[in-house]
Amino acid sequence: MSVGRFGSTLTPDGATFRLWAPAAGKVAIVTDTAHMMEKDSSGWFVAEVAAASAGTRYHYRIDDELDVPDPASSYQRDDVSGRSELIDHRRFRWKAIDWRGRPWHETVILECHVGTFTPEGTYRAMIDKLDHLASTGITALELMPLADFAGSRNWGYDGAMWYAPDHVYGTPDDLRELIDQAHLRGLMVFLDVVYNHFGPEGNYLGRYAPHFFCDVKTPWGAAIDYRVPEVRAFAVDNALHWLGNYRFDGLRLDAVHAIPEPGEPSILNDISRAVGILARQDGRHIHLVLENDDNRAGLLDPSSGVPNGKYRAQWNDDYHHVWHVILTQETHGYYEDYAIHPRHLLARTLRTGFAYQGEASAHRGGRARGELIGELPPAAFVNFLQNHDQIGNRALGDRLEWSADARAIEAALAITLLAPMPPLMFMGEEWGATTPFPFFCDFKGDLADAVRAGRRREFASAYEMFGNDVPDPLALSTFEAAILAWPDPGQHLPRHALVKRLLQVRRNELMPHLGNAMFASAELCQNDRLLIARWSLGNGAQLHLRANISDHNVTDDTSPMPGRPIWGGELPARLPAWSVFWSVGAT
Repeated sequence: MSVGRFGSTLTPDGATFRLWAPAAGKVAIVTDTAHMMEKDSSGWFVAEVAAASAGTRYHYRIDDELDVPDPASSYQRDDVSGRSELIDHRRFRWKAIDWRGRPWHETVILECHVGTFTPEGTYRAMIDKLDHLASTGITALELMPLADFAGSRNWGYDGAMWYAPDHVYGTPDDLRELIDQAHLRGLMVFLDVVYNHFGPEGNYLGRYAPHFFCDVKTPWGAAIDYRVPEVRAFAVDNALHWLGNYRFDGLRLDAVHAIPEPGEPSILNDISRAVGILARQDGRHIHLVLENDDNRAGLLDPSSGVPNGKYRAQWNDDYHHVWHVILTQETHGYYEDYAIHPRHLLARTLRTGFAYQGEASAHRGGRARGELIGELPPAAFVNFLQNHDQIGNRALGDRLEWSADARAIEAALAITLLAPMPPLMFMGEEWGATTPFPFFCDFKGDLADAVRAGRRREFASAYEMFGNDVPDPLALSTFEAAILAWPDPGQHLPRHALVKRLLQVRRNELMPHLGNAMFASAELCQNDRLLIARWSLGNGAQLHLRANISDHNVTDDTSPMPGRPIWGGELPARLPAWSVFWSVGAT
């Protein structure tokens, strides 16, 4: 499977266009004129167009009745239903020519949404913020999905054109410039990709290639059928497209538990192996991460040099959920699974990664959730206190700062940012931003009405409580409210200073030794208020944690804390509320 199997490819004599349309009788490629395409027995239509070159605009005409964009279009200047544009991916002159990425154990992620990260909402505008990220101690910028979506604003999970970075944010070369500038500053750039569904508007595959879909329904429409070789190739080539043509350093695969027909072997396996081949060829560090509500530990392997069928890590929702219960006392929805003894579940995530490793989930009607992690190391679990989902999938799009005690948040950050697991923060979290991040989109007509009604059903109790304060997801004002309010230059931000100090300690004291870190132990004392944990580092030393995770002072009558303090100073006999202490040394 090679990049360009679908879509357009520039040649010395023009361009080749390929479309898999088994349900179509005839297809024409239309540029300034129409060119009939030849069909083979497997449903592929192919045409060589000598007059085509970079910048050529085109679409496909299906059976003389429907004009559609290229499903593998590299750019949609006029949105998802407009004509596609032929892009020369070789034209850009990269400046960070020696960049080969960074090893996984150096990863500290900031997740962001391009459209709300800056007032301008563009790839180019983000470049001005890269020095802030690097000086903070961030090593990886993760972009929410870019696949072109319908309208002028969207979270990105409604992408219809998987190969085209959304035109609202800029051109393909603008995106390349952002990535190149990040690499020049030592920053990796990851991309969130969605392989479990297509967006509800702007996708025409069902008309000429219904084999893309199976009878299973997802919350977003018909499920993708990866048992079909052409469909499988479309996803695999897409991953290689982003990693090759744009030099992303890794991908985060959204909600893979929502892929009901992964095929055999799983599409996840094929993507990983293909990416591994690319990583070996280019001599690059490329990292693949999953979001998977099923907690399938067997899919993870952070220790292999390149992907080889598995994935570096998984976003650890368990870690977030248990901290959210501790910090806010909320126990509705999926938080009910963490309502009983949440501090014990926190200790389990610090001791073994997942809180749920096969136990029954009340939120899921008593079904078992998760797998035993076996010998997986801490590097397999991306831990976070906030992300786009956990903020945005709330009625008001409210951040932790709205409801949790600042001391408690800072204690949770001190644990999250110095534990061996790769940490992730959401844009603005590094300075304690209070800007909301509600769900927003820009659909029209019946689809807009359906989205609005769906949100009202999902958050019925919130509408009863907050009324008109619940933002309308279709309103422009909802999007505008989500634009990150950056502080004034030079403004002293105590939270930002704290995060910078924590990440400096991580970089200087821990990062060189995290590559082979292993789980050891975590337990609770003093009426579950005192958390004691340790991990083995790659240099043979032990990383020790003592933390009072309560509102009350706690006397520590356990054994002395071993080793050299790296955070919090010398351990006192009586730990203040929400205080955290770290040391490195012997067992």
